[in-house]
Amino acid sequence: MVAELQKTAKSLDLPFNARTMTYNTRLAQELGLWAEDQGQGDTFHLNAFHAYFADGINLAKIPELLRLAEKSGLNKGKAQEVLMTRSYAEKVDFDWAESRFKQITAVPTFIMGHHKLTGAQSYETLEELVKLYDTPLKKDK
Repeated sequence: MVAELQKTAKSLDLPFNARTMTYNTRLAQELGLWAEDQGQGDTFHLNAFHAYFADGINLAKIPELLRLAEKSGLNKGKAQEVLMTRSYAEKVDFDWAESRFKQITAVPTFIMGHHKLTGAQSYETLEELVKLYDTPLKKDK
């Protein structure tokens, strides 16, 4: 499975190294939702992806998350407050409940209508997914 992931990551030019440990990323998810609200979600998620999958960083450790927040252009003090108060825990709980309802078992998962793709995908594959879903919009009456 890891070999297949490495092959896919290489074909998409994504950083990915074999990990010897799997870490709980719950706090990173909470901080990521906060980063999205701050307009830095893409930057934070990309930095977290690289830290976890390429560098093997333990994203369960608050100092590592604060370093990622700063690297992503976020206020370290406010990031620490988010982590200490768990102010985004409920939002992550909601996301997890929604993913269970939609039977999403891996990330990333791309959904268009009733069609679903799981895992890192090429632009061409995502374009095909959109084409499958491409239907004329209904006009308001």
